[in-house]
Amino acid sequence: MKWKQLLHSKPLLIGAALIAALLALMVTSLFYTPYGPNEMNTSLRLAPPQLAHWWGTDNFGRDIFSRIMEGTQTAFLIGLLSVAIGLVFGLLIGAVAGYAGGWLDEALMRIMDAKLAFPGILLAIMLVTVFGPGLGNTIVALGVMSIPSFARIARSGFIQYKEFAFVKAATARGAGPLRIIFHHILPNMTSPLIVAASLRFSGSVLAEAGLSYLGLGVQPPDPSWGRMLSEAQPFIVNAPWYVLLTGAVITAMVLGFNLLGDGLRDVYDKKG
Repeated sequence: MKWKQLLHSKPLLIGAALIAALLALMVTSLFYTPYGPNEMNTSLRLAPPQLAHWWGTDNFGRDIFSRIMEGTQTAFLIGLLSVAIGLVFGLLIGAVAGYAGGWLDEALMRIMDAKLAFPGILLAIMLVTVFGPGLGNTIVALGVMSIPSFARIARSGFIQYKEFAFVKAATARGAGPLRIIFHHILPNMTSPLIVAASLRFSGSVLAEAGLSYLGLGVQPPDPSWGRMLSEAQPFIVNAPWYVLLTGAVITAMVLGFNLLGDGLRDVYDKKG
């Protein structure tokens, strides 16, 4: 993948810019926020955007911008770890199914098909309901939700590449399955997996916002964009900035990763 192709992809550049801005906000929040994210001031309940509070305050008088900043940590952490879980287990399942073939491939893929037939967000809701709400359980639930998509991509790649001449030549030289998998096939699958991970990241962020909106995700007082949106809903008429600004940040992150994924996919397809 050439840098010139990346730099000429407008969706990729726009997506990267949005993600970079949110990453900068997250890094800054590790060291500084204008106010404590949970610092209340009831005398300033639902104050509109002003010089002292750039994005106004919520129904407890907490600074919305500070909570948005703190919420970027939760969003990136959940997105990163849930995608990592889905990628690792999905890659393992897909590699075994695609490389081994036969009845094992059939059995593993039917299990993945069954999971894909069940709406992912409902599966996440079920898991979080059974094991309890919270950051850790939310990450695991969203990770499990991501496994089938990565498994199918990995299986497709392994079925394709195991028939290539360089893989057959390595087998003829006595290379074992692990060496063939990790040294000959996986390096050729990085591009589609990166694209899938980018798109899956946005899905995980949106799903976490949905779970937190329903009260099943990150629990208070830790800031979560989905929970902030839920708390803002009753005040949509009196304090529309609360809903609009929180929704805009969620949209920016989801849009950023979707555009990044689409741009990477376009570059990859042109390359192919």
